[in-house]
Amino acid sequence: MRPVPYFLDTFPTSRRPDYPRAAKEIETQVVIVGGGLTGCACAAAFAAADVRVVVLEANRVGAGETSRSAGLLRQDFDASFQESAALHGMGTARHIWQGLRRASLDFAAAARRFGVRAGLAPQDAVYVTRDGNDAGRRLQREYQARREAGVESTWLSERTLLAETGLAGAGGIRTKGDALDPYRMCLGLAKAAADRGASVYERSPVRKIRAGRKSVRVETVAASVTAEAVVIASGALPDDLRALRRHFRPRQSCFVVTGTLPAAVRRQVGSRRSAIRDTHDPPHLLRWLPDDRVLFSGAAQPPSPMPQRNRQLVPRANELMYELTTLFPAISGVPPEWAWEAIDYCSPDGLPVVGPHRNFPRHLFALGQGRHGAGVAWLAARLLLRAYLGEPVKGDDLYGFARVL
Repeated sequence: MRPVPYFLDTFPTSRRPDYPRAAKEIETQVVIVGGGLTGCACAAAFAAADVRVVVLEANRVGAGETSRSAGLLRQDFDASFQESAALHGMGTARHIWQGLRRASLDFAAAARRFGVRAGLAPQDAVYVTRDGNDAGRRLQREYQARREAGVESTWLSERTLLAETGLAGAGGIRTKGDALDPYRMCLGLAKAAADRGASVYERSPVRKIRAGRKSVRVETVAASVTAEAVVIASGALPDDLRALRRHFRPRQSCFVVTGTLPAAVRRQVGSRRSAIRDTHDPPHLLRWLPDDRVLFSGAAQPPSPMPQRNRQLVPRANELMYELTTLFPAISGVPPEWAWEAIDYCSPDGLPVVGPHRNFPRHLFALGQGRHGAGVAWLAARLLLRAYLGEPVKGDDLYGFARVL
């Protein structure tokens, strides 16, 4: 079992791009902190709009939390619409959820326009429960709330659910979506941005951010970047923004990828057309990979210290494999071939926070998006580009800090 992310490990090392370190004095219009999927999506969107962009990645582009993600382009959030409506009101919840659907559809089209090859293919998501009748009724109420709000989804009957997923249950909620290779998508967007004039720098961790009246200054060990605005698209906030850290709770999840499923096993696990997310606490997420493997994640918990995290990986992966076999007993003889852990940062309401903050001038933020899928990266890119250009549209503020703070 290899203790590395599947998407990173299966990409040929000879084809990984090697961007330079940032050095000396650099002037630009926008500097983006973070070279993951969100940062590179922002870079591609800004560069396509003829905005001069610099990307600062602490390590290697796409090799951090992006390569550790599940690679789903979902058209809904990994959250309860019913709870979002109860917390923020029906109108706000509807706008936020429908905005993600539009962004996910546009992301797929934008990737094709940029010529990015990332294995993009249809894979809907099915939300199921195996936690008893009460949980089943809650799931039906969730579907009803979405239907009444006009949020696109479909209810699967017991029979359809069994045929679709191979799982017995009272029913489930299906939403449209796609699957992709998140590492390849990130590299493709970085290249698209660079081809349009963006400067991408690796191994350039940000040490200091200072905003003034007319510009913002971002410093690394060897460079100083002066810009009109800074986009914060990293998972963990830099030290200069530690005042915001208390609002974003880190969560560490475990991922496994199995060996190739034999034909006899594949016949016992449903159609394999849809990803599966359950109502377990913490929840599990299953994605079918193109090479007849299964990606399975769950076991979310507060992050452990790094030495302890390394020791815990094998037992946590084995526990996750056991939980997978409770879903599909036929998989019990298939060993895990990759295992890794990932950290995402949850906002107070569990939804992404995208936009400016009144206490941090010349800053634009894209935070709390990790678990919601790749569509949030493009949603953030569109919102932040409009904010930078001074052309926000009605409802853009609903994604920002005013919603949660």
